[in-house]
Amino acid sequence: MTWWKRLRANPLAWIGIVILTIFYASAIFADFVTPYGVTESVKNASLLPPTQIYWHDRQGQFIGAHVYPTTQGKVDLETGDRALIVDYNKPSPIQILHGGHLFSTNGAGQLNLLGTDEQGRDQLTRLLHGGRISLLIGFIGTTISYAIGCFVGGISGYIGGWVDVVLMRFVEILMSIPSIYLLVALAAILPPQISNTQRFALITAIISFVSWSGLARIIRGQVLSIKEQTFIMAARASGASPLRIVMSHVLPQTITFIIISATLDIPRFIVVEAVLSLVGLGIQPPDPSWGNMLSLSTNASIVILQPWLVWTPALAIVLTVLSFNLLGDSLRDALDPKNIR
Repeated sequence: MTWWKRLRANPLAWIGIVILTIFYASAIFADFVTPYGVTESVKNASLLPPTQIYWHDRQGQFIGAHVYPTTQGKVDLETGDRALIVDYNKPSPIQILHGGHLFSTNGAGQLNLLGTDEQGRDQLTRLLHGGRISLLIGFIGTTISYAIGCFVGGISGYIGGWVDVVLMRFVEILMSIPSIYLLVALAAILPPQISNTQRFALITAIISFVSWSGLARIIRGQVLSIKEQTFIMAARASGASPLRIVMSHVLPQTITFIIISATLDIPRFIVVEAVLSLVGLGIQPPDPSWGNMLSLSTNASIVILQPWLVWTPALAIVLTVLSFNLLGDSLRDALDPKNIR
C-alpha cells in the first residue's frame, strides 16, 4: 500500500484536511462570505449577541428566513446585562448569493452570525479577515525558518570542521535563550509608528529567526549519516561543489522528515503570533488577528457577559492547531517506510 493510499484511508487525516480547507478558503474569500467591512461600525450596535434568525412574522405566518433591526438598549448597572431593542416592524429577508456575497440582508436588519464587538463591528467578518494573518503567518514563518534551518544544518553537517563548530555553537547559544522571552523582547522594540503590514513582516521574520535552530541540529545529524553514502561520493568524485551536493543530493533525502515536521510546526507559529498579539506586541487594532481578538479575554466582564467575542477566536486557534497536528501525525504514519508496501 502506497503512502497516499494510507493517508486517504486515515479518517483523522481527512478531518484535518477538511477543517483546514474550510478555514483557509473562508479566510481567502472573506470579502465574498460576508457583506460587511472589517472596520465597518454600526451605531448603537456594540456587543450584540449572535443575530437570531426568524422564519415567521409576529402573527405566526411563515415568510422565510429574516432578521429584524437590533440595537443596544440600556445597561443594567448591577448585573451588566444589556437590553436589546428589536424593531419587529422592519423584517429584513436573508438573501443567499446576492450582491456578490454569500449572504446579505434586504433591509435595515443585519445578520451578525457571531455577534458584534465593542465597536459594533461584525465579529464573523473580523474573524475571517483575522484568519488571513494568523493562518498566513504559519506558512510564511515555517517556510523561512525551514529554509534557514535546512541550509545551515546541511552545510554544517556536510562540510564539518571549523564551519561545523562555529555554526553549531551559534545554534546552541540561540537554543539556550528561552524563545518566548526573546520573542517578546524583539517584538517590544518594534517602532510603534510602523504600519501593520510592516509589523506583520517583522514579526514573521522574528518568529522565523528564533525557530530554525532546533531543525538545523536535526538536519545536521541526518546529513552526517547521508554524506558517506555511495551516491554522495559519486557526486563528489564528479566534481560537484559542496553547495550543489547539499542542495541537490543531501537535503532531498530528508524531505520526508521536513514535510512531516513542517506540518507539525505550522500551528506553533500560529500560536506564537496569537500570544504576541494577545499581549499587545503583535498586529495592532483596528486590523484584526485571532490573537488581538482574543485579547478581550483579559476583561472578565466580556468573558462572562459576551462570551462569543472570546470563544470564536479561541475555537478557531484550537481547531487549526488540532487539524495540523492530525494531518502531521497522519503523514508521519503514511510516510513511515515500515508501513509502505
